[in-house]
Order: sequence, then structure tokens, then C-alpha cells
Amino acid sequence: MTDAGTPPTSHDAIPGASDSSRQGGFDLGGQPEAGKPYRVLARKYRPSRFEDLIGQDAVVRTVSNAFDTGRIPQAWILTGVRGVGKTTTARILARALNYELPDGSVKGPTVHMPVPGLHCQAIMESRHMDVLEMDAASHTGVDDVRQINDSVRYAPASARYKVYIIDEVHMLSTAAFNAFLKTLEEPPEHAKFVFATTEIRKVPVTVLSRCQRFDMRRVEADVLMKHLASIAAKENVEVEPEALGIVARAAEGSVRDSLSLFDQAIAHAAGPVRADAVRQMLGLADRTRVIDLFDSLARGDIESAFRQFREQYDTGADPIVVLSDLAEFVNFVTRVKIVPATADNVAFGETERLRGRDFAAKLSMRVLSRMWQMLLKGIAEVQAATRPAAAAEMVLVRIAYVADMPTPDEAIRMLDPNSDASPVIASGAGPRSAPAPAASSMASLSPAPMRTSPPPRGGAEASARPQLVDAAPESQATPALRITSFPELVALAAEQRDLLTKAALESDLRLVRIEDGRLEVALERNAARTLVNDLSRKLEQWTGRRWTVIVSNESGQPTLRSQMEIEKNQRERAAESDPRVKEVLARFPGARVVEVRRLAPEPLESDASGEDPVESPDSDE
Repeated sequence: MTDAGTPPTSHDAIPGASDSSRQGGFDLGGQPEAGKPYRVLARKYRPSRFEDLIGQDAVVRTVSNAFDTGRIPQAWILTGVRGVGKTTTARILARALNYELPDGSVKGPTVHMPVPGLHCQAIMESRHMDVLEMDAASHTGVDDVRQINDSVRYAPASARYKVYIIDEVHMLSTAAFNAFLKTLEEPPEHAKFVFATTEIRKVPVTVLSRCQRFDMRRVEADVLMKHLASIAAKENVEVEPEALGIVARAAEGSVRDSLSLFDQAIAHAAGPVRADAVRQMLGLADRTRVIDLFDSLARGDIESAFRQFREQYDTGADPIVVLSDLAEFVNFVTRVKIVPATADNVAFGETERLRGRDFAAKLSMRVLSRMWQMLLKGIAEVQAATRPAAAAEMVLVRIAYVADMPTPDEAIRMLDPNSDASPVIASGAGPRSAPAPAASSMASLSPAPMRTSPPPRGGAEASARPQLVDAAPESQATPALRITSFPELVALAAEQRDLLTKAALESDLRLVRIEDGRLEVALERNAARTLVNDLSRKLEQWTGRRWTVIVSNESGQPTLRSQMEIEKNQRERAAESDPRVKEVLARFPGARVVEVRRLAPEPLESDASGEDPVESPDSDE
């Protein structure tokens, strides 16, 4: 604890204060004067009232209502990422609890503090003897907590409450937490506790249950931009809005980080703060170049992508930063596709917002999600590579080749072996050496003439993806189709592209008997409960007639999969007994027969006499 200090009650009596450098009545430093050190923006514009907190409306409203109704708890715990205002809020709470005016007009705790009170200056400067601030990172033991337990019994010296502010409380040891429990649950009426932590999960539940918890939110980028713009006006600094957006996004919701970066940007620019200077200071790639690189990858133009990447690399851009910015833009386009209002956020540049809307309308969600996954994996590879630039180029190659290929289920649905005009996967075959028109290249699949379902209503996703044939459309059912054998039934499921039903027929059903319109089976243990009803419904849909599917008590035949396994084993044993295979296995120790496939018979040709030659039996390989 430090010595107490009672600040002057007159506004003009505060040392070093001036009208241009005062906030809430406190000395904020102003412009550096002769013999006076410069105060960084993060300290100079530190909030001193609840009204000054930005982006924490829920916390301010809850505390205000609690103070107005007199429902003040004995302990608070504030949690959130670094720089969102946990320690500052704790000091403001201590000031509100002990707010007094010289005329005695304030009789109790209040959130309304228009002018500095008797204890305000000392509390905000961490030098009041009744407000103890302790860093749990350096005071983790039981002895430190015992000192608090011993001192909490004594009444405050001059203030209304004794307030104990413990920062990074999760660093306390288990024994220290246990020593705190009794005092925390039943403290004296004159004692209040305020805890702050970035790791709320490391705080024992027994402590959390005794505190009122406040989750401090990350501050939105647009809110940070307005805050930085107001500070720039107070500091008489000329700054571009795009530069403010870059600083706000780089801060990732931390007010302190944004002020520190803005302070650094002012010193770096030595004049008007430009967006290019901020990018250079932060080591960021040019946003326009990143968007152009994204455009080249989306069009499959790997030559252009290589050239643009090398231009950025030659100007000093870090390959990891380029890929990270590329991933950030992929995320932005995805968010615009899902929530179009995202493109209205002024924290993003005008070029980024306009082109983001364009890409969101043209690219499918499948393309964006796959690019995101490949970039995340590629960034990790580049970080571990001995030659980051070469590794980054290989990541770009993979994206150009693979990012717009169809998913396996789409490929299965598109390939129709019974159709004369099968669809062709165009852009997935590889990147083009020259850019193609954007409108045609954004579609990842270029199908040949095929049957399509009616186009869905509206939506960018519907316009970007080709309409594929449904898995089992009713219009394709063959009226009065006769099925007299179980293999015919399995072939019908395969023809209808119903892979789940086909797999269930092969592995979950044992045939007892089958006739047209009636199927009697036994079920395996792992068969789905709805398999029988689903199979009956689908058979009626596929064949155009009602089917009766019965579960029998008989064991039935082995499943088709079991039969195929038996046939496979028999072929393997026959192959292993062949003298030629034995000789190969003997010459290559450790070799084994993995698969035996039956070769298709060669087409038969008539001999000169016009008689058909004798067919030779199928051979095994």
C-alpha cells in the first residue's frame, strides 16, 4: 500500500491541468511540455467514469441499476481479453463506491460522478490507502492472502469502503484461493472485492459462486474507429479513415492495443497518418494486392497469382502475412455471403467492401470453405518451412488446383454412367495459364447437357452452384418395374444413386426370400431401426408398386458383403497356390497378395473357317 493523498477539490487546483488536456476533471497530460514527460495515449485517455467506457454497455447498465437500487454485492469478478478495460473498470467501481463531495451532498455509492470527488484522484492514480491493488501474478501465496484477511477487519481510514482490487486473480495458488473463501463469503460491511482475470476457467467454482461476474466484451472495430477519430481530433492529428480501420482491426477488440498502435502510427508518420504508412509499420500486405491475388486464385490463374505474390514478397511482405491476410479476406467474403450487411462496416475499406460483395455473389460456399481450410493448413506449413516463400507458392498452387473442385458427394451425383452426356469437371482439372472471364470462371463446375431440377428461388448460393440431379427424384421412377432377385434390388439402389440404402442392403440385411412386391429379410445387429420402413417406401417409389418388407425369424443367407469377403478370400488363396505367384513371393520376402481382380474376357473373333473359337475360362490376376 502507498501513502494516501487527498487531491485538491478545486478543478483549477489540479497540478498541470489545462482545459485542453482534462477528461472528467483529471490531469491527462496534454501536449508534452518542457521538463514534463510525454504520456502515452493509453494512459492519457484512460476512462475515469462509467460514461467513458466504450463497448461495455451491458456492464455499465447492470452496475448502474445495482447502485441505484442499493443491490451492491460484496465481490465482483471481471473477465475478458487484454485491453478491454478490466482494471480501469475496477478503479471506476472503487471510485463510485467511495464518491464524496466536500459539501456532503452525496450520501452513498453512486455512478453519477460529474466532478472529481475527495478520493477520486488518489484512487485513479492507485495511491489511496483504502483501495489496495494487488497483482496476483507476483503475490500468489497464502501469506499474501492472509495479509488481506488480517487487514480487512479494520475500518477504512478515510473512505466509505475498503476496496481490494486483485488483478490476474487466476494466478493465485489453490491454497491461497481456499484461504480467501471465508473472507470472500462473509466480508465486513465496509469491505468490497474486485477481481480481474483473463483466464476465467482457471478460477475455482467456489470463488466464482461468491462473486458477481461481468464478461467484458471485445470492442467492435467501428466503435474503436470512432474512439480513435475523437482522440485524433483532440490531438490535432490528421488521419485517413482507412488508416483508423487498419489500426482498429489490428487491435482485435482491445482498446489499449488500439491506442498503443495509434500512438505508434502517429510517431511513424511524423505528420498526417496515411493507410500505406500504417500497413508498412504493421508489416501488412497491401489490401488491394491481396484482393487481386484472391481474384487470380478464384479464376485459377496461377501465373498471375505467382506474379502478384512475388511482387509483394519483393517489396518486403512476409509470406505468412500475405497468406494470413488472404485468409482474412476469405473470411470476410464468407461473412458477406451469409450476412450481406457485413459489407456496410466502415472499418473495412471501400475497395474491400465493393469487391467483397462481388466475390460473395459469384463464389459458392463450398469454394470459400475449402480455400479457408487450405489456407489454415498452408500457413502452418509456411511457418515450419525453411524457405517460406517457396512453401507459400506451393500453397497457392494447391488452392488454384483444388479449391474449386466438387465435393465427393457432388461428383458422385454428377457422374451418370448410364447417360450419353456425362458432366465434365472443368475448372478442377487444373489452373489455366491465362485468365478467363470472371463470370464463367467463378462457377466451379461446367456440366454438359444434363437433367436439372427447377432453379431455387433467390440467393447467391443458388446462382453460383449448378443444379444437380436429385438423389431419387420421383419423376425417374420406372412404372411397374419387376424385381425378382436380391442382386437386382441392390443394382436398383445403385442406379438411383442412393448409396446409403445400397450399403445397408449389402451389409445389414440377410435375404430369406424375395418375390416381386414382397421381401423377407433378417436384420443384422447394427441395422438402423427405420431401415425396413425406409426400404418399403423407397421400393414403392422406385418400382411404381407397393412393396411388403417383412423381418423374419429365420437366419437367412449371409449378407452380400460377407459373401463378397468369402469370394475374395477364395480368390486370394487360389492365387497364392499358383506356382508363379509362389515364385514371386519367394523372391520378394515380405511381399503378400493384397487384391485379386477378375479380368474382363477379351472380345472373341471368328477364325478363317467361320467357326467361333472356344472361349477360355476367366483367369485371375
